[in-house]
Amino acid sequence: MLFTYLARELRRRSKQAAVVALGLGIGVALVVTVSAASAGVKTAQATVLHSLYGVGTDMSVTQTAAAGSGGPQRFSLGGSGTAPAAGTPFARDVLSASAGSATFSSSKVAEIEKLKGVNAASGGLLLDDRNISGTFGSFGLGASSSSGSSSSTPPPISFNSFSVAGVQVATKSVGPLTASEVTSGRWFTADENSSAVAIVSSSYAKQQSLKLGSSVTVAATNLDVIGIASLPSGSTTDVFLPLGEAQKLSDLPGEVTTVYVSAKSASEVSAVVASIHKLMPNATVTTSADLASEVTGSLSSASSLATNLGKWLSIAALLVAFSVAALLMVAAVSRRVREFGTLKALGWRTRRVVGQVMSEGLVQGLLGGVVGVGLGIGGAALVSGVAPSLTATVGPSFATGGGFGGSGVRGTGASLGGLGGPSGEGVRRNVADLTHSVAVHLTAPVEGHTLLLAILLAIAGGIVAGSLGAWRAARLRPANALRKVE
Repeated sequence: MLFTYLARELRRRSKQAAVVALGLGIGVALVVTVSAASAGVKTAQATVLHSLYGVGTDMSVTQTAAAGSGGPQRFSLGGSGTAPAAGTPFARDVLSASAGSATFSSSKVAEIEKLKGVNAASGGLLLDDRNISGTFGSFGLGASSSSGSSSSTPPPISFNSFSVAGVQVATKSVGPLTASEVTSGRWFTADENSSAVAIVSSSYAKQQSLKLGSSVTVAATNLDVIGIASLPSGSTTDVFLPLGEAQKLSDLPGEVTTVYVSAKSASEVSAVVASIHKLMPNATVTTSADLASEVTGSLSSASSLATNLGKWLSIAALLVAFSVAALLMVAAVSRRVREFGTLKALGWRTRRVVGQVMSEGLVQGLLGGVVGVGLGIGGAALVSGVAPSLTATVGPSFATGGGFGGSGVRGTGASLGGLGGPSGEGVRRNVADLTHSVAVHLTAPVEGHTLLLAILLAIAGGIVAGSLGAWRAARLRPANALRKVE
């Protein structure tokens, strides 16, 4: 009886039911679209963070180099005081810790891994390889022209710099490189911790025309390329070595610059950070949330927009949709005064009348949910289709190796010393721009829990509207109702 009467009333008032369902659907669709866009921003942000510290890492542990402890590397090319003859070739290859990074004992990795709440920990050694080569000539560095004056010929010097990371081979899922990122070739074996092998990034391999079986030179040592890794956009590390080999070539035995840590759950990150600070008071523990706050650019603006404006816009739209639906339901009940009065006179109890109106509101809410989900999916698809690429700019605090992955330092300052000349001048290369940008395309993925939330919101709107209508219907008295004309 209830369903028969319900179906008849909805058909009889199909236009009103459609308006109520559409109003709720539009409000719900906005929630779905904004939620999908917000999820897309979070996905884009995760892509940026992934490019900086690797899969599964919740935090990194570093120590900042003490002030004055660094300084430009000096390449002594001139021997013990005798100026080289013009035409003499020279080459120097130096591998050292990335600018701004301090090294500490790799034993800390095992200590951190034993802390409560830590799922895995891996040590990494972030390095810069700086290579300078050329030929001594008449360019004011100890050789003179036949007239006795120094020539102004530009120095025939080639300078090359690339970033290197030492990887703990036993840990495949946490660190500056993970086994899943090796798309060609293979991962390091357990007995290759101190072997002359390397994995290179796909971009560096393309730039240097490297392939599996090729050789790459690090610290004047030829290493066999055993794998090529596809890294996220924005990653700055070019060559990955077994940690033991990287420590040997850089003359930093038993040292690391970074510990990559994965927590067992997101709720334990804060506790793990506190434990690491107790173990290493001078360490800087950087979580993904810390890094996200340092990311600027259009991605940051989109995140702020989705978080603030999107949230309040969704709430406002829902309030309007609920209010319109409630007003329409109350108005419909007011127009059905005679109908409900007659039903009460025929023996319908108040709760049955209330149940009838509530059922109508519930059905209209369900219809609104279906409409809202459809419109929301369409809106999310539109956002994915027309949204431009976003950029995220990572500043020097992370680009210098204090962050989550690549060192980001290329062509870091090196001076040429010991080349003769009355003033002891050297050729100095300034520090390159330490910031870099990552471009990501914004998508709007619709997640299952968002659709469930949309349906629940629509049902809630129908119930709210039905409740107000039922309250109006429950106050009707049969005698008063029958005196009114519909």
